[in-house]
Amino acid sequence: LRQNDDGAITWGYGQHYVKYDIMGRRIWNRPLPYGYNDFSHTMDAAQNGHYFLRVASSNLKRSDGRHVRTVRDMIIEVDCDGNVIDEWRLWDILDPYRDTAIKALDQGAVCLNIDPKLAGQTLSASDLQKLDKEGHFGDIVGTGPGRNWAHVNSVDYDPTDDSIIISSRHQCAVIKIGRDKKVKWILGGSRGWKTPWSDALLTPVDAHGNKLQCGDASCEKTDFDWTWTQHTAWRIDSKSTKDEIYVSVFDNGDGRAFDQPPLPDMKYSRAVIYKIDQKKRTVEQVWEYGKERGHDWFSPVTSLVEYMPDKDSVVVYAATAGANYDLKTGGLTSAPNPYLDEFEWGAKEPAVEIQFKNTTGYQAFAFDVAKAFNGKLH
Repeated sequence: LRQNDDGAITWGYGQHYVKYDIMGRRIWNRPLPYGYNDFSHTMDAAQNGHYFLRVASSNLKRSDGRHVRTVRDMIIEVDCDGNVIDEWRLWDILDPYRDTAIKALDQGAVCLNIDPKLAGQTLSASDLQKLDKEGHFGDIVGTGPGRNWAHVNSVDYDPTDDSIIISSRHQCAVIKIGRDKKVKWILGGSRGWKTPWSDALLTPVDAHGNKLQCGDASCEKTDFDWTWTQHTAWRIDSKSTKDEIYVSVFDNGDGRAFDQPPLPDMKYSRAVIYKIDQKKRTVEQVWEYGKERGHDWFSPVTSLVEYMPDKDSVVVYAATAGANYDLKTGGLTSAPNPYLDEFEWGAKEPAVEIQFKNTTGYQAFAFDVAKAFNGKLH
């Protein structure tokens, strides 16, 4: 759910996407175009007046001849009248069989679903092979079209080079893809990426442009880290140029370094901002927050980081922080206690922090009432 430049709000649900004004009056309510299904997570109102929706294919014939509904792995662009202008079939653009991150995911928290009985459990290579052999498809973690191999939870249009930036939770990667459907760069650990995708990996550098000593999952003796099962990979438009862009991300932190820690309370989340030099193909981490808060601030799923140009600030919402479960029964012993923080640009501590008790919400965003009424407030 987002507020557009005209003040109205757009969002999607199931097989529809909609636009309403603040008074609840419908501007339009449209079914997804024919051949697409299962909207969730993200709808970007782009600078070109079009909308980018994260959907799936209603009927894909795989290379093995099976017909499947795909899962959270497709982007479509529609114009202001709802006509489909373009589509990004991610199973053709990326490697849907890369299982490096998928085998590290905590099966107790696979984004929209939290199942405490599976907490700490991961999938093995044999588990994934069994899914394929027995033909199990649907909204289940696995590899290949027809399973939740990508789990794209944000898309952001970059007008300077007519491309999109996506967050793929189940690949632990932020990825830029051009109109030509070619990968421009990948922000994420290098383990498991084959050619040609490995050629698109960004190189981590420090503030002076010096290359950091990084393995295929982490960087030593530095604060730099990749994002893990992340959300909201958004270009900060007002601070970016065509060649050098800033990207804000909520690093949920599950599967960090493609592993599960010895103890669950060792997990933590981060709000992070990167600066990417698209010509040099390097990435610098310019700001982070959350690691010092430890497990209390850990938000395993959902959440948001968003730059606010009017205040030159960063809003962070740790949506599922503080939830506790009885691991024996799977019951919820306390609902999440989310944190909503706002930081002055570059600040190490929040200027404002609000903690909500026993509640949650997928994301939180600033709403401009004046914009909603076109500046005509009396």
